[in-house]
Amino acid sequence: MIARLLPLLLACMLTVSWAGELKEDPSESLTRKIAKDLRCAVCQNQSIYDSNSDLAKDMLNIIREKVNAGEEEAAIRQYFHQRYGDYIYLEPTRHGGNWLLWLAPFVGLLIGGYALWRALQRWRNPPVVQAPAQPNPQLTMSERIQQELNDVQL
Repeated sequence: MIARLLPLLLACMLTVSWAGELKEDPSESLTRKIAKDLRCAVCQNQSIYDSNSDLAKDMLNIIREKVNAGEEEAAIRQYFHQRYGDYIYLEPTRHGGNWLLWLAPFVGLLIGGYALWRALQRWRNPPVVQAPAQPNPQLTMSERIQQELNDVQL
């Protein structure tokens, strides 16, 4: 019985999802795209589209109104950037001081690779340590002390 219903259920689910995709308004697609790239101002690292906060719903309605009014995507993003600054973008921009955020991982990787290479070189070829000179047993005590004082570099 279940074996007969499973293909029917699967076919119904595919039909419903396919029909849902056909009915989507192109302006809603643009609204979703913009809302997924912008951060909710009160949530922590959630897009406007994914957030359930009241502010995110209001921001989503503003985006929807602007898209329906025919505004360009760049103009809508600029509208929110003017009000919230660079924080509004989920992905940091590649201008100003933010270029450090993009370059820091690569620079860190290079520095770490160089440090690892130097450590391996030191491990393979340890520095040669010279043993301290043994005092000549035939010298008198005062001569040995004088020789050791001459060896000490201040």
